[in-house]
Amino acid sequence: MQSKQSERVWFITGCSSGFGRELALAALHQGDKVVATARQPDSMADIAQGFGDRCLLLPLDVTQQAQVTQSVAQALARFGAIDVLVNNAGRGFMASIEDAADPDVSSLFELNFFGLVRMTKAVLPSMRQRRSGHIVNITSTGGLVGRAGSGYYAATKFAVEGLSEALAQEVEPYGINVTIVAPSGFRTRFPKAMFKGNMHGYETTAGERMNHVIRNDGKQAGDPARAALAIIQAVSAPKPPLHLLLGNDAVETARKKFKTFETDIQAWESISRGVDFD
Repeated sequence: MQSKQSERVWFITGCSSGFGRELALAALHQGDKVVATARQPDSMADIAQGFGDRCLLLPLDVTQQAQVTQSVAQALARFGAIDVLVNNAGRGFMASIEDAADPDVSSLFELNFFGLVRMTKAVLPSMRQRRSGHIVNITSTGGLVGRAGSGYYAATKFAVEGLSEALAQEVEPYGINVTIVAPSGFRTRFPKAMFKGNMHGYETTAGERMNHVIRNDGKQAGDPARAALAIIQAVSAPKPPLHLLLGNDAVETARKKFKTFETDIQAWESISRGVDFD
């Protein structure tokens, strides 16, 4: 059986800043236990202050299988269970599709997608055995809409969206929930940590998109602390959502995407339906 709400154990990746840090602090303040992880543990040392043995700080690079396996084992040894896994670790990447270097794209997928897969596979056995748990995958509005300059980043997030929807169906019989969190722009260190590649020949499309992101940094509407509380509210709900949008822009982006999709479906419906065997 799952632990009582006040005794939930959260395992959160990418806690050095942004969503991961705010979520770890919010969960601790409400009385839960937290395994906070980051590649550099010193960057999150202050998170544990005042929370005693309810907080466990661990070094973790989700691209390294040995570290993933060890950190999950340490969490289970310390707290006996992981009630909520939050796959938050990741980074941004901006470059034109043509100019992006293959090694950069591969490393992006290794972190944003395969790192999430490693963590999920490491935690699932104990959740299935207990027949309870919740997996929260942080994606982005980039997982709903591809934009010039962010094509490869969007590809990693589209992959997480599809994987998560399938995962939700597979684990439902075991009492495990999955929630896909898609934020819009939030005031975090994420834009500053974003890797920027070449835009040669695409200055007015991919290049302008990158310039917009740079100009808007620090002016984003989203509040990470409020986002953390929203995630906790979703996880605590009797019927948690599969999809959780965060931010006004996220809601508007999703609605615009669905409207455009529906327009294409209607315009081409007769052609679409005409390709099956009689």
